[in-house]
Amino acid sequence: MAAEPARHRIELTCPECGHVQSEPALVVSTTCRACGANFQVKDGKAVTRQKPSTRFVAHKVRPSEEDEPEPEPAKPQSPFKRPEPPVPAPVGLIQRLFGRTPKPRHVVCFDCGREHIAVPNAQSSQCPYCGFYISLRDYTINERWNRRIQTRGDVTIEKGGSVSGVPITCHNLTVLGELAAAVECSGDLVILSHGKIPGKVRCHTLRVERGARVEFLHAVQAAEVFVDGQLTGQVHCSGAVVLEKRAELRGLVRAARLQVKQGAKHSGVIEIIQPKTEEDSPSEHGSE
Repeated sequence: MAAEPARHRIELTCPECGHVQSEPALVVSTTCRACGANFQVKDGKAVTRQKPSTRFVAHKVRPSEEDEPEPEPAKPQSPFKRPEPPVPAPVGLIQRLFGRTPKPRHVVCFDCGREHIAVPNAQSSQCPYCGFYISLRDYTINERWNRRIQTRGDVTIEKGGSVSGVPITCHNLTVLGELAAAVECSGDLVILSHGKIPGKVRCHTLRVERGARVEFLHAVQAAEVFVDGQLTGQVHCSGAVVLEKRAELRGLVRAARLQVKQGAKHSGVIEIIQPKTEEDSPSEHGSE
């Protein structure tokens, strides 16, 4: 069957979380793809599903006590009765430790690159601009993994886990096991293991923790780099590269700033670049 024409679809806004999604024009009820709430569709608009309220009045007849006065009938419930308070959601570990409620998640679409907001505990989202499906699932890998990962959630490779030959796109990536793949992180890439990474690596923040030894076969692209272990390879950083005490970096460093703390060591070429700012434009660069 041919795809349904665009004129037979409508845009619905979830009454619970405000998420906008496209549905067939004849739909009578659906479920929000962001928060999972179920709602009805009336006159082309999403409304909260109404729960039917039915009251039953039971009259007990006791033949042996017919002479006794009948008890007063129960007072009907007022339609304006204050609703029961909702049951609070389970408190997560981070909230118990820091006393903060989860904040809405800022999600960047894989397809069109635009940003939108999703509820904190959502497992997936749909781009309101292009309709692209976005996974927000977290992954914990403790065995051999050979399937592509594309999520805006976090990925952890445990000591017994390994990822080889398939790309990883995520928010934060923590590596305690083996990684031999291309990586793109919108957050932190944290290395706590030993090994070579043959794939291209792009992240916001690279952290090589104490005791870790890693070699990158392609230049690493990052906004900031912190090395507390041993790193071999080229580092291209738009911000600062910081070598902690007893850290070691071998290879070319191209960054806006290089900080080598006492006891740290760097061997290789250093290229200091002009840090990028939002005010920079092609005309400004051309006039310098």
